[in-house]
Amino acid sequence: MTDTRIIDLSHPIRGGLVTYPGLPAPVITPHLTREASRATYAPGTEFAMDVITMIGNTGTYLDSPFHRYADGADLAGLDLSTLVGLRAEVFHLTDAWEPGRRGIRPEALADRDVRGAAVLLHTGWDEHFGGPDYGVGAPFLTGEAAQWLIEQGAVLVGIDSVNIDDTAPETGGARPAHSLLLGAGVHVVEHLTRLGDLPPTGATFTAAPPAIEGFGTFPVRAFAQVPR
Repeated sequence: MTDTRIIDLSHPIRGGLVTYPGLPAPVITPHLTREASRATYAPGTEFAMDVITMIGNTGTYLDSPFHRYADGADLAGLDLSTLVGLRAEVFHLTDAWEPGRRGIRPEALADRDVRGAAVLLHTGWDEHFGGPDYGVGAPFLTGEAAQWLIEQGAVLVGIDSVNIDDTAPETGGARPAHSLLLGAGVHVVEHLTRLGDLPPTGATFTAAPPAIEGFGTFPVRAFAQVPR
């Protein structure tokens, strides 16, 4: 650990945070306040216990296959070896797309070996996170690029955008990147941040959710370890 620096790639979660426009924000309420706990514990000892109510699609989160497919692996069924210490291949694409051509295509990814890697797509869209522009006109991964990543053996695909798919109304709700990646057992991490701080190669990536049965999506503390 002394030979690496850790870069946090997650958005903090707070009460009222809007992650995905149209989905409910988390609500944090006290179950036991510090003041009330003093009646239970020894003098000078106090605790706080809080309740958070939130949709799994909050903050920086991971989609498991169960999110898309009823018979897919849920959060408790994921292999930790596919979530921890993955070789990171970071594609800096802030100049590779434009408003009229928002889709990330295979040719933008074709110059590197991604087998066994976490493919991280740095679009720069995270600068809009939490604001009204975040959900409009965002970059996304095309179905063709998703299929290419599957064929090349990627283990996980992450993006710093509102969705790995195009969510514009004219798509009719089609979600090819989700469908292809999760159908192939490739994890998806959305709403990453600070990908611009990572080198194209040489870092490792970790994003492990809690092991919840019957649940498909949940926040992660995503981070990278970069050699000093």
